[in-house]
Amino acid sequence: MPTAPRICPLCEATCGLTLTLDGTRVTGVRGDRDDVFSRGFICPKGASFGELDADPDRLRGPLVRGEDGTFREAAWEEAFDVIARRLPPLVERHGADAVGVVLGNPNVHTMAGALYPPLLLGALRTRNLFTASTLDQMPKHVSSGLLFGDAFAIPVPDLDRTAHLLVIGANPLDSNGSLCTAPDFPGRLKALRGRGGTLTVVDPRRTRTARLADRHVAIRPGTDALLLAALAHVLYEEGLTDLGTLAGHVQGVAEVEAAVRDFTPEAVAGACDVDAGTIRALARELAAAPAAAVYGRVGGSTVAYGTLTNWLVDVLNVLTGNLDRPGGAMFPLSATVPAPRPAGPGKGFALGRWASRVSGHPEAKGELPTAALAEEIETPGEGRIRALVSIAANPVLSAPDGDRLDRALGALDFMVSVDPYLNETSRHADVVLPPPPPAQTAHFDFAFNGFAVRNQVRHTPAPVPLEPGRMDECEIHARLILAVTGTRDADPSAVDDMAIARTLAKAVTEPHSPAYGQDPEEYAARLTGRTGAERRLDLMLRLGPYGLTLDRLREHPHGIDLGPLEPRLPQVLKTRSGRVELLPDPIAADLPRLRAALAAPEDALVLVGRRHLRSNNSWMHNVPTLNSGTNTCTLQVHPDDADRLGLTDGAPARVKADGGELTVPVEVTDTVRPGVVSIPHGWGHDRPGTRMAVAAGRPGVNVNQLLDGTRLDPLSGTAVLNGFPVHVSALH
Repeated sequence: MPTAPRICPLCEATCGLTLTLDGTRVTGVRGDRDDVFSRGFICPKGASFGELDADPDRLRGPLVRGEDGTFREAAWEEAFDVIARRLPPLVERHGADAVGVVLGNPNVHTMAGALYPPLLLGALRTRNLFTASTLDQMPKHVSSGLLFGDAFAIPVPDLDRTAHLLVIGANPLDSNGSLCTAPDFPGRLKALRGRGGTLTVVDPRRTRTARLADRHVAIRPGTDALLLAALAHVLYEEGLTDLGTLAGHVQGVAEVEAAVRDFTPEAVAGACDVDAGTIRALARELAAAPAAAVYGRVGGSTVAYGTLTNWLVDVLNVLTGNLDRPGGAMFPLSATVPAPRPAGPGKGFALGRWASRVSGHPEAKGELPTAALAEEIETPGEGRIRALVSIAANPVLSAPDGDRLDRALGALDFMVSVDPYLNETSRHADVVLPPPPPAQTAHFDFAFNGFAVRNQVRHTPAPVPLEPGRMDECEIHARLILAVTGTRDADPSAVDDMAIARTLAKAVTEPHSPAYGQDPEEYAARLTGRTGAERRLDLMLRLGPYGLTLDRLREHPHGIDLGPLEPRLPQVLKTRSGRVELLPDPIAADLPRLRAALAAPEDALVLVGRRHLRSNNSWMHNVPTLNSGTNTCTLQVHPDDADRLGLTDGAPARVKADGGELTVPVEVTDTVRPGVVSIPHGWGHDRPGTRMAVAAGRPGVNVNQLLDGTRLDPLSGTAVLNGFPVHVSALH
């Protein structure tokens, strides 16, 4: 049978797959051994590609809500006509901010999700943007923006050359990596151990990653920033700081020393429940390693001090001289970012340029907290969100207090959802626009190549043609943009032509651009590609740092290896000073809040989430192979806590917190430390009106319903989904 390559779109590892095809049906999947990046690695998610692709619950065509409130199947033309008829007049009456836009995690896994939402936002001119970032990674964007002047300048651990990796709040053996694109993360960690390196994992759970480590530190959840501040304190106190070649590119080193003076190992030990001697040993080991990297992720972001935690991760990388050097934490260089500008001062990064209408939450990276979406819909007054465009998002399950948001979505005047499923969120839409299955879609990783542990570039065309009645995902997005702007009759290629013209109009004026001084129309005429999206990809490759083209990429179906990460400072910096600004004012202003956390912690159970290798948030629970076996949506409890609370393995327990309560089966296990319970994120598929039979058959519970949305990291607006107190009792 014929085979075709396809980059896996199901997590951040971006592994190369080889699909076996029987006509238009995917009958087999294996890792692509010739892929320049993944070298044949595959995980259970990738192995289920064919099953997900053929899911009978995927919508095949648009749905439109009738006057009786029920959905009916509609032609594409009718669906876009409904949008064009209802949304522009609403904006005309109530203003641009009457429309909210919600972007979910799967957007970064598709070409369309990367290329078109910025154009949609430009067309709508709304400030009400909500994305999955404020439920996950926004603290890293904010800390990088403040430190380096660019919210997307995110250093990643140079996994293949490091000698010491300190992992905090991450479980890459189950997540496959996050903000660190690394196919076969398990193999890379085992290779680190094999070459005599050290792996240290800080996590309240003994995860699969922690079991692989040389040292596992079972910290009390939510205190990561205290531990990292203490590590920095030890580096200063014991004269272990050594910036090396970074010294000329960093300001604020002395100010950070003063800022962490109170965070001695002895001062933080009680709050972290980590022995002071262990803290000092961690700092010394980090400083002594020939090359080391500190890497933090979701567990350190979705906590009360998320931005401070992420800031301190890079403070440690700087103080040990490990930022921007081989084996340390380095800045990838994607093939589709504009060719680097000359080093020098930039515009910097600003927070709080506007605020949410109801609670006054400051924007971060142009986004408002997703936790504030419900109140922005419900609260009367000028600027109330009356319409919503939701693209690949399911905030009813992923955001705090899904019940409230569920009610709020039902009160909207109009809603559009771009989603392959009728899920807990899209069931509220007036129009649902379903993209085709991934085997019928071309792929390029615009986002994840910017976080990759090795520079490379890969593109896979759609392995099979579009089925009759389907519409290409890029065309769906382009037609949506035309519909919301009242230019319904224009050809969708006009959207891409406009984007190309705008990009070239700027590029031809920039001396560092490959297009500098050229005629933009002549340059555009040279672009290749069968679709507007491919022409845009070709343009980005041509204007990028490697001078590539789409034609050259097509000649290498398994990708082009662009080599290991290389030092990029000071060129990558866009701060006003042109240097790494180690103690930005917003960080300094937030540190008193962290000092207050040195007080004795509450004597209460705290809850953390957890990852599972066969899952990715809420969007893979309808695949039988991935949603099988033992019930993964359980309340994990340490045996000591189970005995104290009278909990029995397999029996139900009641869990209460700020926003509500849940009933969930107990799993007694010593993989969680005492004082901690764990429920995975993304479950709760028990609402009526969805069409996801497998997920509904094993719904689990929505852990975020325990929250009311008031717990946020103030700098980033990120919801506190980990490390919050709960009350647990047995159900009799």
